[in-house]
Amino acid sequence: VNMSSRQFAQKDVLDRISGILEKTGLAPQFLKIEMTESVLIDHSDSIIEILTAIRAMGIKLSVDDFGTGYSSLSYLHRFPVDTLKIDRSFLENADSDYEKLEILQSMVRLAWNLGLEVVAEGIETPRHLAQIQALRCESGQGFLFSRPLQERSLIKILRAQSA
Repeated sequence: VNMSSRQFAQKDVLDRISGILEKTGLAPQFLKIEMTESVLIDHSDSIIEILTAIRAMGIKLSVDDFGTGYSSLSYLHRFPVDTLKIDRSFLENADSDYEKLEILQSMVRLAWNLGLEVVAEGIETPRHLAQIQALRCESGQGFLFSRPLQERSLIKILRAQSA
């Protein structure tokens, strides 16, 4: 679930998250909250407490679109996050652009060294998939796997997989 800077700034954000988990019956370990780099930078003093409390609930935290915003490497070790999602722009043409490939490889190594899961965004072709497999990224997302789905379509797929 993506959360905006404005949502994190709400005084009752923790109560709201708890209420949603209670109302839906979703176990916290199945929820991952994504935020952009700007959320971390804009609220650098107050956000650590909030993120720590969210993780204490058992919820995972992810930095989305890494590399496109502020990209301040100093915040990565200060904030309690679990996943670094590398923006799609770094994957495009990385096999023919040496500098882009070096940056991509460095981001993956950095995430690993910090104990973070790595997700590559924007996997649209078999070539993109081969690139992230060569980099040994743990996960990827993109149109190659699935277009965005309506709830009914997703439920249908999940039921078919569990049958």
